Amino acid sequence: MFFVLSKTLGVMALPQNFLIGLTVLGSLLLLTRFFRLGRALVLLSALMLALCGFGPVGNLLLYPLESRFPAWTPSQGAPDGIIVLGASIDVDLSAAHGTPVTTTASDRIIMTAALARKYPGARVVFTGGNPNLISGEAKEADFAAALFESLGIDKSRLMLESRARNTYENALFAKAMVDPKPGERWLLVTSAFHMPRSIGLFRKVGFAVEPCPVDWRVGTGRDAFSFTDIAEDGLSRTNLGVREWLGLITYRAAGRIDELLPGPRG
Repeated sequence: MFFVLSKTLGVMALPQNFLIGLTVLGSLLLLTRFFRLGRALVLLSALMLALCGFGPVGNLLLYPLESRFPAWTPSQGAPDGIIVLGASIDVDLSAAHGTPVTTTASDRIIMTAALARKYPGARVVFTGGNPNLISGEAKEADFAAALFESLGIDKSRLMLESRARNTYENALFAKAMVDPKPGERWLLVTSAFHMPRSIGLFRKVGFAVEPCPVDWRVGTGRDAFSFTDIAEDGLSRTNLGVREWLGLITYRAAGRIDELLPGPRG
């Protein structure tokens, strides 16, 4: 039920979808005796779409998430393993074309491959199934091995987890697969805006990992207030920010994370 709600109500709540729906509703009301209400809704949704598309809304939502954890540094030595979360491979397109097709989160794969080459003794875990509400048999993990091999990582080093449909299941199934031993050091590679929720979930299932954020969408704190001249970019960042904050609020309310905005410890 949690998964279904996230893929239905959660998708409907995204600003771009919600405001388009508001525009359609307002347009329909223009044809009825509620003309004034319809006109107000159309005007409001148009202004909000412009603000979210060209304004700094998305940047302001994402920056507190992306700046929560610093970039990982190798000062503590070689890790025992590297875990990379899914969402970097488009399952449907990959299945349709018979080859891995990456998404805008491909930095996750690139960074993991670079770390694996630097630390040849580290195990590499990819966790990702099919995140779609109506899914076929294809899983992200089915295409991950070929992608890593093309980047010079031998398949024998890979551990592929293909059941996880969301971040909570990523944490749960990765821990069960790895069975981490006391004293082992595992890196967690995922998008910077996604790291607080991911760390909170891994902590909750009892798997201590070191954050290795990648795939930043905002630069410095000053950039958080910048405008954009391409509405699609602004809307994309706004959708990401709203979805991530909704995820944090929902997981906190459900008791799956212990803090609303998990951060570094110690």
